[in-house]
Amino acid sequence: MSVSMTGSGEIATPVESSKSAMTWGPIFGGAAAAIGVTLILLLLGSGVGLTMVSPWSGQSSSLGTVGVTAAIWLVVVQWLSSGLGGYITGRLRTKWAAVHTDEVFFRDTAHGFISWALATIFVAGFLASSLTSLAGAGAQAVGSAATAAGTAASSTASAADLPTAYFTDALLRPEQARAGATSDDTAATAEVSRILLNGAAAGQIPDDDKAYLATIVSARTGLSEADARTRVDTVLKRIDDAKVAAQKAADEARKAASTTALLGALSLLIGAFIAAAAAAFGGSQRDEEEDLIVTSRI
Repeated sequence: MSVSMTGSGEIATPVESSKSAMTWGPIFGGAAAAIGVTLILLLLGSGVGLTMVSPWSGQSSSLGTVGVTAAIWLVVVQWLSSGLGGYITGRLRTKWAAVHTDEVFFRDTAHGFISWALATIFVAGFLASSLTSLAGAGAQAVGSAATAAGTAASSTASAADLPTAYFTDALLRPEQARAGATSDDTAATAEVSRILLNGAAAGQIPDDDKAYLATIVSARTGLSEADARTRVDTVLKRIDDAKVAAQKAADEARKAASTTALLGALSLLIGAFIAAAAAAFGGSQRDEEEDLIVTSRI
């Protein structure tokens, strides 16, 4: 505390309030209001969002559309809840007496910002807990499905997973493939599966493997070599198309996630500004009318 001396020799001491500039009651009240509005709007958005998703093929909106719509709705939720919470924080705060207007404006905006921060932390924790529960349930379901699939798998499928199985087949590939494919259907099917798996891992199937596949198909189906080769090329093209479709879906999911993250960060920044501005607006309305106490002069 600085003390100054006047020209007449008197000591001038600055006036300092003993009360803190932070009022937690309005902050918690505004944060509670923002949290309540956020949860209501999130449940409303979840209900509307479920109408955009359907288990039936061709009846659901695309992943990009669902992601962008969810991001826009999160922005709306953030802005509405921040505005209401900040306004309530500003209106509920007790008026400061003998405080400069600029200082009152700063304190109101600070109260609105802190109220927004508390509400955001709570909602973020709630969403993180919900997502963790959903992820745990999904992981348990996937684990159960994987266990069931592993129990039902045959020893042939287990052999197909070995990295050396394909190369072993190539070394022991018979010269008369047609006779081998006709005599042992199970071995031929397993070898075709290993060839396709290796082609999927390598990104392409060599020409000698394609010729061998055509020979096996011809022996199993009775088609000519040319027709069997055409069928092999058709199936391989369908496999490539499925791979491209999966990559496209993954890329759309990545873009949707990126858009959602960027819009989410921007909405949080704007939400903080809206909360602070709404608190200042509420504070200005609170201070518009000035109550005066009239005392009689004796």
